Amino acid sequence: MVSDFIGWEHALTVIRHRHGDPVTGVLVHEWLARAGGSENVFESLTKAFPDAPLYCLWDDSDGRFAVDGETWLARTPLRGRKAAAVPFMPAAWRRMPAVDADWVLASSHLFSHHVRFRGSARDAPKLVYAHTPARYIWTPELDGRGSSGTARAAAALLKPVDRRRAQEATAIAANSRFVADRIAEVWQRESEVIYPPVDVVGFGATPSVSASEQALLDRLPADYLLGFSRFIPYKRLELVIAAGAATGMPVVLAGAGPEEARLRAAAEELHPGRVSFVVAPGHDMHRALLRGARTLVFPAVEDFGIVPVEAMAAGTPVVANAVGGTAESILHGTTGALVRDWTPGELRAGVETALATSPEQCRRRAADFSEALFVDRIRGWVSQSIGEAAGGSATRVGEPS
Repeated sequence: MVSDFIGWEHALTVIRHRHGDPVTGVLVHEWLARAGGSENVFESLTKAFPDAPLYCLWDDSDGRFAVDGETWLARTPLRGRKAAAVPFMPAAWRRMPAVDADWVLASSHLFSHHVRFRGSARDAPKLVYAHTPARYIWTPELDGRGSSGTARAAAALLKPVDRRRAQEATAIAANSRFVADRIAEVWQRESEVIYPPVDVVGFGATPSVSASEQALLDRLPADYLLGFSRFIPYKRLELVIAAGAATGMPVVLAGAGPEEARLRAAAEELHPGRVSFVVAPGHDMHRALLRGARTLVFPAVEDFGIVPVEAMAAGTPVVANAVGGTAESILHGTTGALVRDWTPGELRAGVETALATSPEQCRRRAADFSEALFVDRIRGWVSQSIGEAAGGSATRVGEPS
């Protein structure tokens, strides 16, 4: 009886698609915080599909998002404790409420692609926008959070489940070719590359900083190299200091995190007296620091890397890693330089190459990653995917009703 009901619900969905009736969807994310790259992507998804209800593990965005539902983890002491909650997340995603929807789109960097609703959404096409398969489960060499014995033991149990749930997706989009290759290897699925959105217009405009922020900017050295990220190990910010030492240029490190003390010690050892720290800069300060830098030095191996595109939008070239998503956005010799070995000689050459580029070339390249292009591509991909799932042609979705 239940299977007959589900089959009839799916048949109604197909009929709606073929007759051009409104097609409704639901958007899903992991946990939601006030700021973050994946949250920026999710916000753009809400603009692409403004009528879609929103669901997440828990919402700690302080009002940035107005969600329609959270998982049961949000009502437990595990709320906000990401590492401790990981073993329970797959089960939480399988116990979602009844939702009336014709498609589900999961924005996933951990387990949100496991999501299963009750109601008509249970058998609706499930689409996944993958920031990455969970790095600390599948590629712990790129993320120190997966290096402990406990994490490796948990990964051994979670990998088979994660791969099996990935097979439920009707279609998968990856945020870079780098991630698409990882999806093919670990999930054994093909995916379409849709680069994430960047606020290229905003980062191209002159920021409006406060008087205190301007005073801080005035105290910074001229012609500085900038390192901008969280102060955590895999961001490799000590290599920004090394770039300053190799070139003799001053360095500014901007961000916040548990590695601040270690980075300050490294600065005194490698480039004494030539490294300035800007801790926890605000939004406008972020933009001002990018605009003021001679070049951004970005050593991390990233799945995509939004900050380098923000720098290019501000007219600033980037010295970035030749491995990872930055190799797809930075054009060597045109908008910066790609570095593989990070030796002093290669760092000097990379900075020289970056400094020879023009701000206009950087801005033109950044425009390839605008939010408008992302919204257009993601709507087209969702339309095509649900149309094919229904056995017909593409069904246009996303415009507000």
